[in-house]
Amino acid sequence: MTTPHLRDDLASMPAYKAGATPKAKPGVETFKVSANENPYAPIPAIVEAITKAAQSVQRYPDPASIRLRTKLANKYKVGIENIQVGTGSVAVLTQLIQASSTVGNEVIFAWRSFEAYPIITKVAGATPVMIPLTNTFEHDLDAMAKAVTNKTSCILLCSPNNPTGPAIKKDAFLKFINQIPETVLVVLDEAYTEFVRDELAVEGLRDAWGKKNVAILRTFSKAYGMAGLRVGFCIAQPHVIETLNKVALTFGVTNLAEEAGLAAMDHESELMARINNLVEERTRVVEELTKQGWKIPTADGNFIWLDLKEKATDFATKCDEVGLSVRMFADNGVRVTIAEKAANDRLIETSQKFLN
Repeated sequence: MTTPHLRDDLASMPAYKAGATPKAKPGVETFKVSANENPYAPIPAIVEAITKAAQSVQRYPDPASIRLRTKLANKYKVGIENIQVGTGSVAVLTQLIQASSTVGNEVIFAWRSFEAYPIITKVAGATPVMIPLTNTFEHDLDAMAKAVTNKTSCILLCSPNNPTGPAIKKDAFLKFINQIPETVLVVLDEAYTEFVRDELAVEGLRDAWGKKNVAILRTFSKAYGMAGLRVGFCIAQPHVIETLNKVALTFGVTNLAEEAGLAAMDHESELMARINNLVEERTRVVEELTKQGWKIPTADGNFIWLDLKEKATDFATKCDEVGLSVRMFADNGVRVTIAEKAANDRLIETSQKFLN
């Protein structure tokens, strides 16, 4: 049978694997701790904004998302020409790769890091250059700087690193960025920045805004609890944003998503209180697991990393048996989202039994 011609190089490319939803178990409350979602239901103001916006879904959204970009620009004290929005930060990341990289280029990133990085790079036709993490599960910035060649078009830095947890230190970042040619786009992916409490960690707008080749990537999905609405944004110099617009999906941010984002920024204090609760829970979980004998890498996001190696599958199975769906990386480790207290308690209990 004759079939349409499709790209041969995509045949061997793995698809992105999302965190699994737990299987229903009679008499057992299940928890999804596999996708780094915010466990809290949307605040009333966001629900109200979505409900109101739903009355006009027959209309196309503003293709330029002017109101949302203006509000973001005001918040971060930059110009609207410095802001790009899209359907989640992964969509804006895709635009950044497409705008900077193609066949013959190399994209450098740490590994293990965000699973979408190699996929997006290969789809653009570029070659991934994956630099192993240090033994403390952090970016090896010295090795990444040494990996730069005349083919390097983009470098991706995930801080805090998903799935292992540590944020990049400010001093290490500044040393690194001063070694990188200004012709190379450096993307600082700060999807989890609101959960960082380390004063020594890098913060994009504070530490990198003067660099013309740095793009800062953020999202409403995690801290703001809007993962289902898909809104992410990039803060960069105007020449970067102009090019992103050329590869952006038209009408990418819906009316509902834009109104929800506006409402979220109007009620940040309410959302920050929830984030602080999750940070406190993160501290508690890390302390309890450490007492049990686990060695947990620095946890700067809303998740922890268990370096289980070949035991990762067994641990994920034990969690599934008690109604916890964790994110398992075979023969590598397990990432667990900090969630409701009951879910965290079950993780602590299951972890202890697994060690025993």
